[in-house]
Amino acid sequence: MVDRLVNSEANTRRIALVESCFGSSGVPLAISGRVLVGEGVLTKMCRKRPKSRQFFLFNDILVYGNIVIGKKKYNKQHIMPLEEVSLENIEDCNQYRNGWLIRTTTKSFVVYAATATEKQEWMAHIHKCVEDLLRKSGKKPVENHAAVWVPDAEATICMHCKKTQFTMIVRRHHCRNCGAVVCGPCSAKKFLLPQQSSKPVRVCSTCYERLSKALKVDTSKTSPNHENSNVNALKLSNDSSGDDDSDDEGTSAGTEQQHDQPKFYGDTTNLNVEESFNASTTHNSSHLPTN
Repeated sequence: MVDRLVNSEANTRRIALVESCFGSSGVPLAISGRVLVGEGVLTKMCRKRPKSRQFFLFNDILVYGNIVIGKKKYNKQHIMPLEEVSLENIEDCNQYRNGWLIRTTTKSFVVYAATATEKQEWMAHIHKCVEDLLRKSGKKPVENHAAVWVPDAEATICMHCKKTQFTMIVRRHHCRNCGAVVCGPCSAKKFLLPQQSSKPVRVCSTCYERLSKALKVDTSKTSPNHENSNVNALKLSNDSSGDDDSDDEGTSAGTEQQHDQPKFYGDTTNLNVEESFNASTTHNSSHLPTN
């Protein structure tokens, strides 16, 4: 689909423009064999409210960032390797339409397109890029993905104890393992989730107990040295200080972004949009999750 663009001047120019729009807040994106497949604005469900984000689909990565000045400046660049990406369709509801889940090992969230056609185009192109990349590398699709966070507005009380009511003073926290909204006492411990972070992260009491039991079973089957390292990680998880519940909630300059249709580059004559769209697993979401 995009092989003919690999060494083209147009592709080089497009990638250079993306780099310049991120400026010092981003990392260099131009590497040998990389192609910019498409770009456009999607609405990302953040923990507090939905926000417009600029997305760039390459043949090996998915990049998105906050819109500072439309088509001119972006910040808070996020890069997601396509080898880890999995898509799940979300059926329309009264308030939100044309959405799907983007899952990776470190971050998972919901996005919405402006129209059903744009949704199908995005999902089809991402699915095709992932499929081509896995076929060329010989790797298998990733099975374990990060939890999708339940939005703050979906939980007025702790989802664990069912008692604590959230207020301006009693803040919400998210379990990094299951994505539930919980109070401080119900998420007072941390656990090492290597796929998400090199340091222990906040988890709810239920997940902590389950993960701890699973860890003890695993360490009983390993060597003493490996067991010691796991025990040390378990001790670190008892420290609940310094927790960071921040996300990419950055604000954009001005008001709502003017919508432009996404652009996809390269030969799409062999891309069956409907077939690729239907290849994604249907997911009936009872809430609007985020990460």
